[in-house]
Amino acid sequence: MKRRIDLRVTFSAIAAASLAAASVTGGALAQPTIPAPQPPEAFAPATAGDAPDLAFGAYQRGYYGTALAEAMKRITANPQDAAAMTLLGELYAQGLAVRRDPTEANRWYKLASERGDRQATFKLGLAKLTGDGTPKDREGAAALFKTAAAAGHPGAMYNLGVLAIDGNGVVSDFSGAAKYFETAANLGDGDAAYALGILYRNGSGVEKSDERAAYWIARAAGADNVPGEVEYGIMLFNGVGVAKDETAGAKQFLKAAARDNPVAQNRIARILAAGRGLPKNSVEAMKWHLLARSAGIKDPWLDGELAKLSPKDKEAVQAAVRQYVGR
Repeated sequence: MKRRIDLRVTFSAIAAASLAAASVTGGALAQPTIPAPQPPEAFAPATAGDAPDLAFGAYQRGYYGTALAEAMKRITANPQDAAAMTLLGELYAQGLAVRRDPTEANRWYKLASERGDRQATFKLGLAKLTGDGTPKDREGAAALFKTAAAAGHPGAMYNLGVLAIDGNGVVSDFSGAAKYFETAANLGDGDAAYALGILYRNGSGVEKSDERAAYWIARAAGADNVPGEVEYGIMLFNGVGVAKDETAGAKQFLKAAARDNPVAQNRIARILAAGRGLPKNSVEAMKWHLLARSAGIKDPWLDGELAKLSPKDKEAVQAAVRQYVGR
């Protein structure tokens, strides 16, 4: 199983507002709380496109002991092999085939960073930002992110945008953040596209524009960013910044719901219970409702709809939930 390993700081500075949700039966869907995104992660070897990377290939397939041995073999043959050093750093950072040791991970990241590996520079910056295996050093982290960003690392650009908004607890630089997010988004970063879309929705650092917000949030959804899928679904369903299309909006919710997003599960439950955008399906609606409810999203209206089901349909709902959970 492939392990994805490009973690970033969260987007809570932008996505903190909790917005009330309205009943589908009473009108258009209101915006739910926008959760902090869990960014898509990537770890690609610097040697991609050259000779086959046996170490990274083993890592991708979950053969971490083999990955460790192959990486060490490469470094023995070439003490300047930065990609192999970065891979070793990742194995120690996650405790794969070795005991988790963030200090040792950072040692390998530093060696790789000194040899020009942008992913290692990024990971070392993240360690300094979070204090994982090294003292917390926000300024040092920012400097490393800038180095990685200059080398074209979109995750570093995204983090610089978040740090600009955080402002070290002093002054938020939304305009500067927007520039970082746009650069990263144009490199295909879905989290940055989502963040930029939210800035346009709020008019923070950029001119407020629902149309521009919809454009960037659609880009995020297209890059499989789950919060982007949820937010774009809301915009499509309500016709905000984009032509109203309840069916297309419902499909966005379905995608995010299938990826265990409880907000999307609640939204699609309401849609299926009301038969808006998609054909009414009470059993599927209540399946998603129970899944969202188990994640903490309360919805009295859906509880009432569940109570109206026949015993046979309630059994079908429970069977659908079991099948989903056991998938």
